[in-house]
Amino acid sequence: MTGLEAHSDSVPSVHILIATDADWVVNEVTAALGDEHTSFTVCREGRLVSELVSHGNIDVVIADLQIGSMGGMAVAMDLRLDASAGAVPETPVVMLLDRVADVFLAQRSGAEAWLVKPLDALRLRKAVAAAANGESYTEGRVVAVDIAEAVDESVDSGADAGTEPEPETIDAG
Repeated sequence: MTGLEAHSDSVPSVHILIATDADWVVNEVTAALGDEHTSFTVCREGRLVSELVSHGNIDVVIADLQIGSMGGMAVAMDLRLDASAGAVPETPVVMLLDRVADVFLAQRSGAEAWLVKPLDALRLRKAVAAAANGESYTEGRVVAVDIAEAVDESVDSGADAGTEPEPETIDAG
């Protein structure tokens, strides 16, 4: 059980690292998740997240997709690589996406949970609680497309039988 669930005297505290350089994200996350059982560390530089996690007191990382020179996707991938090498403890990542089209990035990064901005307290609490409990919480849908099948369909529908496509001219200058 985490500090994000129903509270009792035996509820352990939860420490959340918020990786963002946007003050409004910090304000919304702390307002939605803040209580007597939850503490926060704010990291405004993506490159420092792995170092902070290596100290071993972070329960969940919330990573904004865009953080200066190293965004949420790179942070999540860096944490996964460092954890696989034993340099940092396994730490769940909740990624905050800018748009539904970014779901593919979140999925590829190995994040346990992601949600699309704008944020609201209910969805954020559900995502963090799921990640902290070893579950996933995702929004949006990634459509898997078989590349060979897509190429076959475009060839079938793009050219009439017996005609060849016109060559494209390339102007290099």
